[in-house]
Amino acid sequence: MSKKITVDGITYVQETEQKAKTQKGLEYKIVRTYSAGVFAGYLESKEEQNVVLRNARRLWYWSGASSLSQLAMEGVKKPDECKFPCEVDKIELDQVIEVIDCTEEARLNISKVKIWEKK
Repeated sequence: MSKKITVDGITYVQETEQKAKTQKGLEYKIVRTYSAGVFAGYLESKEEQNVVLRNARRLWYWSGASSLSQLAMEGVKKPDECKFPCEVDKIELDQVIEVIDCTEEARLNISKVKIWEKK
């Protein structure tokens, strides 16, 4: 759901819809690959279908978002049902097929999901 308003020809975007805060100049993104899955992290570089993410989490299973688009805008509604393993410092991903900007709301929401470990 877009939260924008136009006044005198200028469109204003609600703060939570703005891009996620950067970390050392890097923007927070959700990245989907052809075969490795979905990740969220700070985009260090992108060259064709290759991406390097910093402080990245694999989004193995999520609940409370109907799609990656909703996840990137709002985060998850049911964080206790999500399965996001621990963060890795750096990951290089090949065969990237989608890179989505995240809002600050989504970044904070994803970061609050407890680390999932298989026991």
